Amino acid sequence: MAYGFDTLQIHAGARPDPATGARQTPIYQSTAYVFRDADHAAALFNLQEVGYIYSRLTNPTVAVLQERIATLEGGQGAVCCSSGHAAQIMALFPLMAPGRNVVASTRLYGGTITQFSQTIKRFGWSAKFVDFDDLDAVKAAIDDDTRAVFCEAVANPGGYITDLDAISAISDKAGVPLIVDNTSATPYLCRPIEHGATLVVHSTTKYLTGNGTVTGGCVVDSGNFDWSASDKFPSLSQPEPAYHGLKFHETFGPLAFTFHGIAIGLRDLGMTMNPQAAHYTLMGIETLSLRMDRHVQNALKVAEWLENDDRVAAVTYAGLPSSPYHDRVAKICPKGAGGLFTFSLKAGYEACVRFVDAVEIFSHVANLGDTRSLVIHSASTTHRQLTEEQQKAAGAAPDVVRVSIGIEDPADLIADLDQALAKACG
Repeated sequence: MAYGFDTLQIHAGARPDPATGARQTPIYQSTAYVFRDADHAAALFNLQEVGYIYSRLTNPTVAVLQERIATLEGGQGAVCCSSGHAAQIMALFPLMAPGRNVVASTRLYGGTITQFSQTIKRFGWSAKFVDFDDLDAVKAAIDDDTRAVFCEAVANPGGYITDLDAISAISDKAGVPLIVDNTSATPYLCRPIEHGATLVVHSTTKYLTGNGTVTGGCVVDSGNFDWSASDKFPSLSQPEPAYHGLKFHETFGPLAFTFHGIAIGLRDLGMTMNPQAAHYTLMGIETLSLRMDRHVQNALKVAEWLENDDRVAAVTYAGLPSSPYHDRVAKICPKGAGGLFTFSLKAGYEACVRFVDAVEIFSHVANLGDTRSLVIHSASTTHRQLTEEQQKAAGAAPDVVRVSIGIEDPADLIADLDQALAKACG
């Protein structure tokens, strides 16, 4: 039987505990698991049998979360890890090698831009940043050394919506996977795999958990990419020396990337999600659709009010008819444009700083996707390491404030914005 999203967000992956019958998934706070015998241990280490060895690799609580997120995204499998940034490295790790590059959107979270433009250079990898509205530029950026295309479904900070169908058509023709960060949209608003994505990454810290309590990340494998179609991805298509010549794609088929992520990615990188974090996230996901509906409703009301305020120069929310990306909402995220957007102040940078100091209900924090409404001045914080040109390209110009609209009473949120704007703009 095919179940609806509201049912799957509660039940996918979860079964009564076999030992106690506990209905809620237990926190399996254990580092290691007893083997039945020596043959069982050998089979697990040889990847001949699926089971639990050591919690750096697999953990029963984390396994439920992996299955739930994969199910909601329509993927074949998933690997959870310690943070969203860890998920991005985990996604790239099997694909890249020294001298290889990833083609990435200019409209990315500032931390991702820094990770791709600076940190990955330590591995000998590189990134080419392109305006993903310029499809010809995206095509031109892909070369023989490109191993992935990377974008956000709904971009942080500006709420820009990527035309995933157009981008996936380009990546498919080039024979490289499309990786989509779906953190801001969640699988309730957008399912990138249905639009051609090969891999989907999440910072589970944000909307999936929904309460700002634990960090985590996840990589979802669509199972649709042919890793053996070329020699570009030897980690997946060629013999793996650490497993006596096993070929991941040949052996595991549509689960090749998932098994590689666990057996090599988590084994060697160690970016493990702890079981308590998985438990918190599982509980958060149970109310995901309810929260996202309210986030969208509130965001639209707040954005409409801001757009009509004389102190505000512009609002980027794609749910507004005035947005150049409004027509993509119905196609890419038909249940709404999310709860994240930016607005710019006519009074400029200093007014933005005064504004974030003046809010009362909104919390000034470096997070998003909370039940609470959050605000930050990206240019002086999350995007501080970027040049002004990079900030503008990312939607985080000096006169821009980012808001993550929570699930409070929207009238109260508007009143808080109004009083803060009065203090900031005079």
